[in-house]
Amino acid sequence: MTNTKPIHRVAIVGAGVIGASWSALYLAKGLEVIASDPAPNAEANLRKFVDAAWPALERLGLSPKASKANLTFTANLAEAMAAADFVQENGPERVDFKQKLYGQLDALLPPDVIIASSSSGIPMSQIQPGAQAHPERCVIGHPFNPPHLIPLVEIVGGDKTSEQTILRADEFYSSIGRKTVRINKEMPGHVANRLQAALAREVYYLVAEGVVSAADVDTALSWGPGLRWGIMGNMMLNHLGGGSGGIEHAFAGLLGPMMGWWKTLGSPDMTPEVQRKLIDSVHAEVGSRTIEELAAERDEILIGLLQLRSNRPAGSHKAAAE
Repeated sequence: MTNTKPIHRVAIVGAGVIGASWSALYLAKGLEVIASDPAPNAEANLRKFVDAAWPALERLGLSPKASKANLTFTANLAEAMAAADFVQENGPERVDFKQKLYGQLDALLPPDVIIASSSSGIPMSQIQPGAQAHPERCVIGHPFNPPHLIPLVEIVGGDKTSEQTILRADEFYSSIGRKTVRINKEMPGHVANRLQAALAREVYYLVAEGVVSAADVDTALSWGPGLRWGIMGNMMLNHLGGGSGGIEHAFAGLLGPMMGWWKTLGSPDMTPEVQRKLIDSVHAEVGSRTIEELAAERDEILIGLLQLRSNRPAGSHKAAAE
């Protein structure tokens, strides 16, 4: 596989919520998109999603060649692969399904076309056996929902993924404004979802134990550490937390108490009764607001944060570290 093949046309395999969001992003970045999904009404639902997402993408800034007219759809997988330069796979989270699908994709595509999976937790090494001819071009390119707004993409290779594939995937995602994280060791759930899972475990425990309501724990997160996490990550915030002494001073003063808290962290047994308690507490927080209203509120504030962060001075912690 060369590292120079230009990517102009992306094939989307699976046009559900994640695939549709990827499609909107790629179109906004001036790429051609051909989507394939055998589900009934898949094309209509996809175009509806892109239309709904477009105003937000316009606010964030469209590329010169951006156009919704660059979207085509076919239920025929072979037709979708015929001229693809890059494949973003968004199929069901089942190893058997993905292995069979990757066998089909591997047979249909030239060997220099990357197949990137949006899988939220299945390691690529479990998917690759399906692509027996060219497993080296298969990689995880896991987004965060919704991909057309959230910039994060986790890149994880499998046992047989080539270094060229990882570098080229990183280069491609970075070229369209994504913030990439290379994960050097396969882990179930990758990294960002594992971080979410660790936090969710304690949130569920606190609500289940009656320590706090769903509304109050969400307030504590979104108006406390969540505000800081929208700016910097945990390690950099620890460094700032140490004042002029930096991370060294923070560790000296905070590790002892924190390690004591770790010993009391919960591991809730998610019985039907516990789930019902959590569900009821969430609905009390939601009140009369609809899912659509909540999503609109999320996206409006998220766009503002993205615009603010995009206007910061040139350079980043990643560049500084390099």
